[in-house]
Amino acid sequence: MLQLNSLGKRYGDTPVFHDLNLHLPRGEFVALLGESGVGKSTLLNCIAGLDRADTGRVLIAGTDLATLGEDGCARLRREQLGFVFQAFHVLPHLTVAENVSLPLRLLGRSDAARVNTLLAAVGLQGLGDRLPAQLSGGQLQRVAIARAVAHAPGLILADEPTGNLDPDTATRVLDLLRNEVRATGAACLLVTHSQAAAARADRVLRLTPAGVQPA
Repeated sequence: MLQLNSLGKRYGDTPVFHDLNLHLPRGEFVALLGESGVGKSTLLNCIAGLDRADTGRVLIAGTDLATLGEDGCARLRREQLGFVFQAFHVLPHLTVAENVSLPLRLLGRSDAARVNTLLAAVGLQGLGDRLPAQLSGGQLQRVAIARAVAHAPGLILADEPTGNLDPDTATRVLDLLRNEVRATGAACLLVTHSQAAAARADRVLRLTPAGVQPA
């Protein structure tokens, strides 16, 4: 589902990572560890086409992002990706249920039962009519997680999805991500500092300036 070939990224004269290679097949849940500042979030942004790598290739479901323009990347994200952002990016003018259903609506689909099932899975049942301003940071994190998987994407990118959650809730959302991978055959790349979260993955890798290595 995801293939990175000799990927490199620099900011000016400062290298973030170089010669990074990764193969992530469908049905695998992979955790990526790394020190702060090593480029984990930058890597996710490059995979999603939100940022461009300087060298190498990113292939998603066989499509090379370098062959796509901005519109093509946006279409691929809409159809193939679910992204859990560290900063949530929940839309303040939409209700919780509307935020979760947004990926479906962008694809011309509607599935209220799916939305309600996901809200229950992350412990937000009964809160679908609330606005984001009425939620805590941990609740907003859970909205972002439910939204990311609503349309059953082929690739899930999760940037510290348990960082604002207590241990019990973290376990709950990790179960949701694992269940989505198992049920839909998606691939999931989880960026985390948490050893407990990483322990739930099928494979654990570590990002260093020299590339990706087994943890």
